[in-house]
Amino acid sequence: MKNWKDTVVGPEATILNAVEVMDKIGLQIAIVVDGDFKLLGVITDGDLRRGILKGYTLDKPAKLIMNPNPRSVSINETKEAILQKMTSLSIQHIPVLDEQGRIVKLEILEELVQVPTKPNDVVLIAGGLGTRLRPLTENFPKPLLKVGSKPILETIIDNFSEYGFRNFHLSVNYKSDLIEEHFGDGSKWGVKIKYVHEDKKMGTAGALGLLSERPKASFFVMNADLLTKVNFQQLLDFHKENGAIATMCVRQYDYQVPYGVVSIDGHKFMSIVEKPVQYFFINAGIYILEPEALDFVPKNEYLDMPTLFDKLTQDGRHTIVFPIREYWLDIGQKNDYDRANDEFQGIFG
Repeated sequence: MKNWKDTVVGPEATILNAVEVMDKIGLQIAIVVDGDFKLLGVITDGDLRRGILKGYTLDKPAKLIMNPNPRSVSINETKEAILQKMTSLSIQHIPVLDEQGRIVKLEILEELVQVPTKPNDVVLIAGGLGTRLRPLTENFPKPLLKVGSKPILETIIDNFSEYGFRNFHLSVNYKSDLIEEHFGDGSKWGVKIKYVHEDKKMGTAGALGLLSERPKASFFVMNADLLTKVNFQQLLDFHKENGAIATMCVRQYDYQVPYGVVSIDGHKFMSIVEKPVQYFFINAGIYILEPEALDFVPKNEYLDMPTLFDKLTQDGRHTIVFPIREYWLDIGQKNDYDRANDEFQGIFG
C-alpha cells in the first residue's frame, strides 16, 4: 500500500518539488494543501506534461500547472460509489475530503480493482547486435544483459505486465536462440510471447512488416534496450484522447553551451549570454501505433521509425508526441550499462 501523504506539497512548491513527490512512490500525482491540510488543488502527470510542452522550467511555481478545482469525494461515500465515480470519469486517483475540505485519504484505482489483461499488443525490438557494448555482448544479446538481478528485457516485460499489457511480440535476430530459451512462451511471467525473426536488419518499423497477424487495437513498439518508469496506461490514454495514428515518446535533453554566446547585427555587437542552456526534445524509442499505420510499412524492407512518422505526416495523418519526464535510460554504451546497474535498485526496487 502506497502512502498518499508522500504526495503532498505546500502552496509555495515548485514544479521540481511536484516532480519529486510524483517520482517518490510512483503515483503520478501531487496534492497541494495549505497548513491545515485543506485541498488547494492537484497536479497530475498530464498537467506536468502540458507544462513541459508550454516551456515551463522546473523552478517555476507549481501553481502554474495546478488544477485548482479537482474532482474529490466525501469521506462518507462508500468504496463502491467511489469506484463507480472513478471508473465513469476515467481517473486514476481521487482525494477524499472531510466536512472541512481537508484531505484524509487518496483513493487509487489500481488498489480498488485488479488490473485486467488489455487487448493491446506490445512489440519489442530485440534484434540488435549490441556492438557498442562489446565485449559484454559477444556471448549474450543485449536484451539479456543483467541490470540489477534480471535481464533488461525481463524488466521491460514486467513493467508492461503491471499495467495489464501481457501480449508480446519479440523481434529477434542476433543470438535469438538464447532469448527464446530464456523467455519461452512467456507463461513463467504470466504473459504470452510470440517471436518475429529478422533474417536481415529491418529497422524499428520494418520489423512490423513481419508480424504474423495485424494487431486489432492500438499497439506499443519499444526498443528492448531501454529502462523506464513511464506509465504505459497514461501513454495509451494520451494517444487515444488525441485521436492519433502514431505517438512518439520524447525526452527533454538539455545542452549547455560552454562559452558566452554573442548576438550580432552585421558588425554590431548586440548582446552576450554566458553559457546558455538549450533545450531539445529527443526520440525516446517508445511508440504507439494504430493498426492502419502498418499500411505504410513495406514487406521485407528496411524502415526506421522516424521515416515511418515522416511518411504518415506527409500523408496528412495525425502524429503526436508524448513527453516522458519519468526515469528513462537508453543502454547504448558501457557507461550507460554501469549507470543502469548503479541506479536499478533505487528506481525499480
